[in-house]
Amino acid sequence: MNFRSYQVPYANVEEYSKKVAYFSMEFAIHQPLKIYSGGLGFLSGSHLRSAYELKQNLVGIGILWKYGYYDQTRNQDQTLQPSWMEKNYSFLEDTGIKFQILIHDHPVWVKAWYLNPETFKSAPLFLLSTDLPENDYISQTICHRLYDANVATKVAQFILLGVGGAKLIDELGFNPDVYHLNEAHAISSAFYLLNKFKSVEKVKEHLVFTTHTPEEAGNEKHDLYLCHKMSYFCGLSIDEVRKVTGTTDDQFNHSLAALRFARKANGVSALHGDVSRKMWSKYSGICEIISITNAQDWRYWSDKHMYRFMQEGNDLAFDDRKTYLKKRAFEIVADQTGKIFDPNVLTIVWARRFAGYKRADFLTQDIKRFERLINDPKHPVQIIWAGKPYPVDYPAIGTFNHLVNLSKNYKNVAVLVGYELGLSKRMKQAADVWLNNPRVPREASGTSGMTAAMNGAVNFSTDDGWIPEFINHGNNGFVVPKADYDNMTVHEQDDYDLNKIYEILENQIVPLYYNGFDTWRQIIKNGMRDVRFQFDSNRMAHEYYELMYK
Repeated sequence: MNFRSYQVPYANVEEYSKKVAYFSMEFAIHQPLKIYSGGLGFLSGSHLRSAYELKQNLVGIGILWKYGYYDQTRNQDQTLQPSWMEKNYSFLEDTGIKFQILIHDHPVWVKAWYLNPETFKSAPLFLLSTDLPENDYISQTICHRLYDANVATKVAQFILLGVGGAKLIDELGFNPDVYHLNEAHAISSAFYLLNKFKSVEKVKEHLVFTTHTPEEAGNEKHDLYLCHKMSYFCGLSIDEVRKVTGTTDDQFNHSLAALRFARKANGVSALHGDVSRKMWSKYSGICEIISITNAQDWRYWSDKHMYRFMQEGNDLAFDDRKTYLKKRAFEIVADQTGKIFDPNVLTIVWARRFAGYKRADFLTQDIKRFERLINDPKHPVQIIWAGKPYPVDYPAIGTFNHLVNLSKNYKNVAVLVGYELGLSKRMKQAADVWLNNPRVPREASGTSGMTAAMNGAVNFSTDDGWIPEFINHGNNGFVVPKADYDNMTVHEQDDYDLNKIYEILENQIVPLYYNGFDTWRQIIKNGMRDVRFQFDSNRMAHEYYELMYK
């Protein structure tokens, strides 16, 4: 294949003919390709799958992480042990393209690898690597660990994705109409494009930006002088950088720069769009922020048998299939923890990235009610936790280990490791109730509940992210009614949410599962139907062309 005048290797549909380069730090395309950490990757992976299904003229640009994010293993006492193991991929193709970029005023060689669209049925994906014998060891480590904890390494990773990605596109001769930044990690590309196009206006014509962070503190900021020293700004002086980005202090705010360089930006749910517009309104010169709600690829994630039985109206086969899915997933529970779970017992699953605001251990904060819930002989309940904390987020690791130690006291409580695409799908199949309890309004979207619904799980969530657009309480899921959160302390908000979660579990969810299963089955079906209609990523990929790329 000739990579020097590259074209997407399939015929494009006319409405999707505009050329797009889609930049993301992580892509979760399929279990064997471990270059993702969590939701951002799950989103970009589904986006690339839908771009392939719709035959859009889009290519992905990412980084080939030598050690991935990390492998989640256990210490002797079953607590979390992050480990880093070299990954090798025989299915990636060598493009033969090698070029240099400047990092810290020092030339660094970059090599491009290619994931063929037919390998996993995704849009073409180019992955950058500095792990080359031509580079010194420090340069080689740039692509070793996704979200490296060292600040200088992380800035170098952002340069690799942004400047390296934009330069690769020139090497490919792809000439995209649109450069789409999925999060601000690749905003260094704007400085490369500024050198190329010679004006901010021209850069703006080509750049769009998706923001995923609903609070200012969560947006990446780095010391302006460090970034400059690292060659982040492609030869611009500090004064020139201040001028083009509107930076007034000594902190370079990646998201703010992206909002000023882009012609259009989007939040990732209707609620997040509102939150973002409010949050950034005090800054001048930012672009319009619309919202396109995140979604997940139905073809990849859904259990087709359950959907077929639902369409046929075959309730017996529908129930049987869900029981089988639970039973199969419980083999993993037994293998990892030595606990035998019962497929006929109501199973609650909390599984996603471990981060403070997601409140992983929330149910256990009222230990009396927790014990009452899981020790009820008449209405038994099983609970599974899984997910990866960031490897140096010690509070999150502490929460994970607390749950591991707590679970040792119960036969029907399990904590699993290795939460990646494969286990994620199995956990959604294991779940009767997919519990999601972030502190409102800190979840920009969240997508795990979408794929849970595609596998016959009922969503139960606080009213954040995508949930206000989906859950109709008691009809297709269950939701904690919003309180006046703006006028509550964090402690008051947590007390309110926890009380409501237990009220709904004790008075609605558990009794309905055991005493009104016909209604429960209907709630599952309504969720499956609604999620396919509204939250299949083909809808999202189409909206990006309609609302962002035009």
